[in-house]
Amino acid sequence: MYISIYGQDQVVRTMEVVSETSSIWVSLTIVLIIAFWKYYHKKVSGGGGRRLKLPPGSFGLPLIGETMSFVKAHKESKIGEWVDDHVAKHGSSIFKTVLMGSKTVVITGQAGNRFILSGSDNGIAANQPASVRSVLGKHSIFELAGGRHKLVRGGMTRFLGPESIQRYVGQMDSLVNQQLSQELNGKISVKMVELMKKITLRVTCSLLFGLDEDKEKDELSMDFTTLLRGVWSFPINFPGTTCWKSMKARRRIVNKLSKLAARRRIDLEEGRLNCEADVISCLVSLRDENGHPLLEEEIVDNLLSLMSASHDTITVLLSLFIRHLAIDSTAYNKVLKEQMEVAQAVEANNGEKLGMREIQMMKYTWSVAQELMRLTPPVFGGFRTTWRDTSFGGYDIPKGWKVLWVASGTHMDENLFQDPKKFDSSRFEGSVKSVPPYTYVAFGAGMRFCPGADFARIEVLLVIHHLIKNYKWTQLIRDEPIIQDPLPYPAMGLPVKLCPINTL
Repeated sequence: MYISIYGQDQVVRTMEVVSETSSIWVSLTIVLIIAFWKYYHKKVSGGGGRRLKLPPGSFGLPLIGETMSFVKAHKESKIGEWVDDHVAKHGSSIFKTVLMGSKTVVITGQAGNRFILSGSDNGIAANQPASVRSVLGKHSIFELAGGRHKLVRGGMTRFLGPESIQRYVGQMDSLVNQQLSQELNGKISVKMVELMKKITLRVTCSLLFGLDEDKEKDELSMDFTTLLRGVWSFPINFPGTTCWKSMKARRRIVNKLSKLAARRRIDLEEGRLNCEADVISCLVSLRDENGHPLLEEEIVDNLLSLMSASHDTITVLLSLFIRHLAIDSTAYNKVLKEQMEVAQAVEANNGEKLGMREIQMMKYTWSVAQELMRLTPPVFGGFRTTWRDTSFGGYDIPKGWKVLWVASGTHMDENLFQDPKKFDSSRFEGSVKSVPPYTYVAFGAGMRFCPGADFARIEVLLVIHHLIKNYKWTQLIRDEPIIQDPLPYPAMGLPVKLCPINTL
């Protein structure tokens, strides 16, 4: 009996000790959380005694902030609405939040675009969230600033600029026509998103990278699709996660691109290739002010960036274009009329390949493309990072914060574009120069204007030319929505029924 009572007493005392210990740990945890939160807000407020005038807004939940609602809005193609809700809530076109684990200021509007994209000494450097940086690399042109940005941009422009494109627009025309004929021959239906991805990547690999084997191009395309899924994933590199799969795909792509760069270096040194044969040759032959070449990782990161800009974004525009022509008979008929006039001009010129003269005839077709990019930009915006304390609109932005600009801030502004939700290609039928600067930013603006914009324009026009000249198509899924994964695509891959023109 004594032993039994003693045992119960020990259990009671043990439970009291455990309870007391648990209370201590709970109290300690609460103290640490409060201390961390105070330190966090002290850092946010400037910390050094000076109280910063931060933009209005909320940091949301600890560490993750408003990332969940932001990512949800992005996937549902509602970033514009997400931003508009915050602007209305805080009464300002600049507001603070926490996104992707970083303190972030979101800036919208023409003045905001100019502040971020002009390239002036604004204290802002191109710097993406960790998930984006891990995918495209820390040496990507989207990350570079100053002299290094100018050097790499110059190397890309040597091959992608309008003067250079004139040399190979005929080759691009042949590639596009060949790929479309090969992929659509005998088909009565096709998923256009998948087809456009395949064609644009093959054109990119052939012209920009000098690859010839379709198998190698298709393997690169599959890896690249997996890689891009990691852009908006949480940066947790654990087996099975999206980030982990993305990083594995990146390693395979890097291995391929590194071998290509090494091959070009040898060919250039031995005189078998000129320095403008393709983009890889241009980057390999670059030298900085001290006569030093780019590092291998710099070359590879920028080739990855070019793949992103020249492959997936062009695919987005083509998918949106094909989708729109399927539902807008007026636009379809006007594009068809213009492209048949181009075909007649080519035939009158002894049936040669399309050249820059014919490209310049496609004014209405390109105005449709521009209006589609206004309504649904292939890239919704971009992140930057402050490398020093700076300010905008009367508010302080501390060093190390992210700055996010979004295209919808001006693209959907009724003060800039009347009835902005309505498709109206006439906005661009004169010249994009008639649109106020820093308001139409589908390809960026200022120093951050995409160096591959002309390449993208010509490839899109060539694909539409050969497609509409030879086929009519109808959507198999009516009202197919657009989702962001991570770029805006028709949710079901845009399946269409094809009818060759010569059978009508």
